[in-house]
Amino acid sequence: MTLKETIIHESMKLFSLNGFLGTSIDDILSASNSSKGGFYNHFKSKEDLFLEVLDEARKIWRDRNLKGLSQNQDALTNIKKLLINFRDVYLKNSETFPGGCIFIILMVEVKNQRPHLSKEIKKGFVGLKNMIKRYLEEAKDSGQLKNGADTDEMSEILFNGMLGAAVSYNGKDSDSALDAAINSMIKYVERFE
Repeated sequence: MTLKETIIHESMKLFSLNGFLGTSIDDILSASNSSKGGFYNHFKSKEDLFLEVLDEARKIWRDRNLKGLSQNQDALTNIKKLLINFRDVYLKNSETFPGGCIFIILMVEVKNQRPHLSKEIKKGFVGLKNMIKRYLEEAKDSGQLKNGADTDEMSEILFNGMLGAAVSYNGKDSDSALDAAINSMIKYVERFE
């Protein structure tokens, strides 16, 4: 790993544990075994690093959560797989994000303090909700969902359920609570099949 990659990955861990504002440049330098010169050789500022961390975190999110989703599968199978991946491959894997879902942690922290940064995080939330809605619309169009299924309502419930499960799990209370939350969402989807 290059020094830049090391700084980004160590910062992701620190941001997930302490937040962006709660992590100092000195914390980052110590965790990445870098100097100020090494840091500023790759990043103009801590906010510049934030954007790079956000980009890398998005890549990791996509790799973990979209794993096994396929155009060849029906839309409801893809939604269920997304929920399972979110639980098992993303949230329960605490090596990269030991403090939990970095997007929720950062959004809560920077929303009022750094609104321009929260707009960047919000793009991912909007994308996730749109993806869920797209799958539900595809399922409805193909006849997988009952005629009375309201895809707007369903996408809101699933999206907010995922966020709620992530917030609850950030406390690391228990895997069983997370399992119950995700299993409830899967059963919710199955009621409309």
